[in-house]
Amino acid sequence: MGKSKIICLENKDLLVINAISVLKEEIEKRSGIVLSSENKFPKQLQNSIVIGLEGGLNKFPVEYQQLLGTMPVTNAEGYKIAVLPKDNVVLVVGHDSRGVLYGIGKLLRKLEMYRGQILLPNDVNISSTPKFSIRGHQMGYRPKTNAYDAFSVQQFDDYIRDMAIFGANSIEIMPPRTDDDFTNVHMKIPAIEMIAEQSKICNRYGMDVWMWYPNMGSNYTNPDSLKVEIGERRQVFKAVPRLDALFVPGGDPGDLEPDELFTWLKKEAEVLHEYHPNAKIWVSPQVFRPTKAWFDAFYGHINKEYSWLGGVVFGPWIKTPIKEIADRINPGIPIRRYPDITHNLSSQYPIPHWDLAYAITLGRESINPRPQDQKLIHNTFDQYAQGSISYSEGTNDDVNKIIWSDQDWNPETPVIETLRDYARYFIGPKYTETVSQGLMALENNLRGPLLNSDGVVITLQQWQNLEKQASKEVLGNFRFQMGLIRAYFDAYQYRRLIYETELEKHAREILSTAKTIGPIKAIEKAKDILYRAKKEPIMAHWKNRCLALADDLFESIGAQLTVEKHFAAGGRGNFIDNIDVPLNDGMWLIDQLETIKKNGSETEKLVAINQLMERNNPGPGGYYDNFGTPRSWNRVVSNHSYAEDPGGLKSPRVSFGVGLKGEEWVHEITAIGFDGHTTPLSWMNQVTTLYDEPLRMVYNDLDPKGSYVIKVAYTGRFRSKIKLAAENTLVHDFITTGVQPIYEFKIPAATLQDGVLELEWTCGEGERGAQVSEIWIINQDVLIKE
Repeated sequence: MGKSKIICLENKDLLVINAISVLKEEIEKRSGIVLSSENKFPKQLQNSIVIGLEGGLNKFPVEYQQLLGTMPVTNAEGYKIAVLPKDNVVLVVGHDSRGVLYGIGKLLRKLEMYRGQILLPNDVNISSTPKFSIRGHQMGYRPKTNAYDAFSVQQFDDYIRDMAIFGANSIEIMPPRTDDDFTNVHMKIPAIEMIAEQSKICNRYGMDVWMWYPNMGSNYTNPDSLKVEIGERRQVFKAVPRLDALFVPGGDPGDLEPDELFTWLKKEAEVLHEYHPNAKIWVSPQVFRPTKAWFDAFYGHINKEYSWLGGVVFGPWIKTPIKEIADRINPGIPIRRYPDITHNLSSQYPIPHWDLAYAITLGRESINPRPQDQKLIHNTFDQYAQGSISYSEGTNDDVNKIIWSDQDWNPETPVIETLRDYARYFIGPKYTETVSQGLMALENNLRGPLLNSDGVVITLQQWQNLEKQASKEVLGNFRFQMGLIRAYFDAYQYRRLIYETELEKHAREILSTAKTIGPIKAIEKAKDILYRAKKEPIMAHWKNRCLALADDLFESIGAQLTVEKHFAAGGRGNFIDNIDVPLNDGMWLIDQLETIKKNGSETEKLVAINQLMERNNPGPGGYYDNFGTPRSWNRVVSNHSYAEDPGGLKSPRVSFGVGLKGEEWVHEITAIGFDGHTTPLSWMNQVTTLYDEPLRMVYNDLDPKGSYVIKVAYTGRFRSKIKLAAENTLVHDFITTGVQPIYEFKIPAATLQDGVLELEWTCGEGERGAQVSEIWIINQDVLIKE
């Protein structure tokens, strides 16, 4: 196809004309070939890309009409691509103007473009219509994002075009005022100007423009406050040339009672329709502390089907599973999904049973390709919605965006096919197999316990092979850089974890000799060993490569992977700041040993050291569980698999964070506890159930006549009121967590008659959930006899 030309008879349809520009520009960018274009068929039709609309097929040669007629029928936004090898001709025909762009996008994804050469397999004959009508991604221009805030208008144009080429038809923007600052050092123009540019870009590609607009006002009943809110919206709605839908979250942020919320939405709709008469308002039942009364009122309003209502949005912090939402609303009211594809933890769809070492270092918002998980999450609930617009905080979820767009187009698409298109189109045809498999390997890195995951180093070796062979252009490609930095980062954490785990074991061995060598000497020797992690670090060249790649990503796409150097917002993508966070209990042990060293006689020091070493020992006939370890999850009762409930609305999930006294919510996982001192790793992750879903555990083979106490650690990322029962007998009434970490209670003897202890934690209505990090079941009878 090296000498091809473009033929298109549609010379008045602006969307088709712009789609042809996309085709020409992207081919030239990748191959250096400049395609000419004509608006009529030549006598000898060879070496051509013929583009048209189904409505104009009567002007095509009969042979082409017949070929296209044998292909399955398309509908809205669909397209047909047909290859005629003998003439070296490709036909791209859209069902409508949008369909032309998506057909061209598919063609670009399948082309193999080299410098001076364009190749297309002969078997690319496709007739395709999207299954879902809403397919898009959020791109908020605000300081909280990890890269969007550094985008220029041209970068937004490029990125939105990339999404369109992979089938997206919607982009969700944000107003200048959200739960964030107005501006930061990265933003090149004011937000009010950028959202106008984003709207223009989308309009040029024929894409719908949505806006996420939370209720940030202090009062929505006071006339003076309402005047300010309405004035702001008038300014924002006037600024954007195109706005098709407004999404107003019920909360997170902006909690309002439903009656007040819907009264306000009616007023907001009136302002919206002054500038965008056909735009609809969509609303979500997002609320941090949900009650039955709140939901009853919310769905009561939804089912009144106000003229301005577009539908219901299902996203993070919604207690009601999407199927229940579908059951509660009137038939015909559409649902749009708002999947959190951007966060690893403290999120709607956390990485299942994630290793604490990764959670501490990669954190909540790292570069996170999860193609297999994303397909599973998409397909589990896709039948209840009209599609999705993802919740995104920047470029870290770039692969996940492409997976969602492709699944929203056709949920039967294998993820490896999408990844091959991704690698071929964005990085180059030589990388089709290697990069697609490399991205799959990065997801596999995150599965299971890290300590015995030797595949992590193999993944790095594969990416290093690509790195050695890569051209300067590929090494400067931000998508290649994102995969490469994760490969180095993962392997560095794996090696550190092995090293630091061994250091801790060695230090504990030294402390076990304290009676022989003396407590002070044992303490000093143990501390010296633990400090080696910092004083004698390993694999420094892997770490340095991560730091260099972080700079490269800042340069190439404004990605902010550190706070100090790249001016990231804390907890928002700055995972390189966590690259050397301790992965063992070293800092906690050193703190404890310092206290022991300063206090008590030698005998008391020996007793204290022994207690430290025996911390987790429940004694003879007892049980100890740390719910950061897979072994302890055997105690946890779950009635749903991850595939059935990836959001953990009806089943237990892993969560992370110690929690600080007085803090309502924590996103960053640090070993700082309730009193401001370092904590053991075991407090940093928990088994969690959300809202009022019970958390159940079972302990077998206890002594039916025994006398037991339960010691339990309540730590976690949010505060909640929880109570504990055993066999429907109260063990403790409601406790507000976040005040102290460890509690101890007697287990009622009546609950042990069959030797089985069934524990159940529940929350009060409107609470966020139950979190348990450690349990000791202590047999007091044995301890007394001992």
